[in-house]
Amino acid sequence: MTNLQVLAYETTPLGDLCLRRRELLSRPGTVITEITLDHQLLMTSHITVSERALATEGLAHHAGDELSVLIAGLGLGYTAAAVLNSERVIRVRVIELIPAVVGFLNDGLVPLSAELLADVRFGVREGDAYALLDGEASERWDLVLIDVDHAPDDHLGLGNESFYTRSGLDRARKHLAPGGVLAVWSYADSSPFVEALRDAFTTVELVPVTYRNDLVDEEHTDWLFLAWD
Repeated sequence: MTNLQVLAYETTPLGDLCLRRRELLSRPGTVITEITLDHQLLMTSHITVSERALATEGLAHHAGDELSVLIAGLGLGYTAAAVLNSERVIRVRVIELIPAVVGFLNDGLVPLSAELLADVRFGVREGDAYALLDGEASERWDLVLIDVDHAPDDHLGLGNESFYTRSGLDRARKHLAPGGVLAVWSYADSSPFVEALRDAFTTVELVPVTYRNDLVDEEHTDWLFLAWD
């Protein structure tokens, strides 16, 4: 293959979205898939540690079985795949804001397409997860896993601010079943968000996920905010 293949390119309300596949020049034969937004890397199949940790940490903090899981943000599907690795999970529903990202999955363009689409427990739809969590709870979830914004104070799009407040979290909490766990991914710590979580939930835990980006030989830490009653 050539070093870089553009698999899909689309202009969205959030910017120019590109799905690309490339071979690492430093590692001939190693091919990775990436999504960029306005030419900035959004997600990659090469490093998925914290996306998978969002799932495993959420599951580890829930003691139940026959779990129903809501995931906000599809990405390349690594959080959903990690959830589905658990036999305790009976249903996974993903809400993705950008229709093109859902299309990448359904068109078989991402590495996990076949695996996810073959699992009868999995479903995905287009929609605004923050708007859903801000509204009335028509159903309740054992786990709500959120990987949409870059951080609580660095939002991918407009209109997400209220989720990170005490009142927004109070409304989101109503979508959790008894014993349910909320988990939020972030590339940075956020003391104001931790305080808002502590105001809304009985128990809050902040989990650092540290890994080495071997492409640039640097260590990086992402953060998971977990809360439950």
